[in-house]
Amino acid sequence: MTAHPESSGHDHDQAVSPDGPRQPRVLVFDVNETLSDMSPMAQRFTAIGADGHLAATWFASLLRDGFALTATGANPSFAELGAEALRNSLRDQVGNVDAAVEHIMSGFTSLPVHPDVVEGIRALHGLHIRLVTLSNGSTAVAQGLFDRNGLTDYFDRLLSVEQAPLWKPAEAAYSFALAACGCEVSEAMLVAVHPWDIHGAHQAGLATAWINRTDARYPGYFVAPDIEATSLVDLAAQLGGIAA
Repeated sequence: MTAHPESSGHDHDQAVSPDGPRQPRVLVFDVNETLSDMSPMAQRFTAIGADGHLAATWFASLLRDGFALTATGANPSFAELGAEALRNSLRDQVGNVDAAVEHIMSGFTSLPVHPDVVEGIRALHGLHIRLVTLSNGSTAVAQGLFDRNGLTDYFDRLLSVEQAPLWKPAEAAYSFALAACGCEVSEAMLVAVHPWDIHGAHQAGLATAWINRTDARYPGYFVAPDIEATSLVDLAAQLGGIAA
């Protein structure tokens, strides 16, 4: 078990005690890259004649610009922002830019989940913890992902910042999710692969679980997660071994 009790230094009552994390009542999942495997998006780029490496650059720029707009109080559409970023990236690389953008953006509707997700979600649900999502993307994309993989019935709520005041990692996004679930901040834990999401959730008072599938190094400039797990299966094993 990899826990980081030293990361609990904030003013909120959180699902972490001086002795380490306790089992939350609600797990709040990020969707893009945490549950969905976005590696097939590179094939969408190569299919239109662009470099597959542009997929990662494009997604990073999409998040960057979304965060910048969030910092100024805006709540942009994930799909609209993504499409516009694509038009800028592909303008000099393909002939029919609109068709290329449509081809790439439609890739979100057919993404798979990571290999550990189905087993891990079932195991976490078996701990009698409520499972919800909170995505900067659309609810429809999460719904399709879960329908394709038989996961819909395991989740109480599918939430998106579409209905929130701001994108994650703004505190208002996490507060929106807590209010929608009718739970206290001390009862909730965010699950994500993104350190920026972990940091934002921590600042909002939630406990945090970082899913580190690639043995990456956690950035020192973000607050450390309360739990680090190599997969959702590992997370279920860790949470199953601590008190509620």
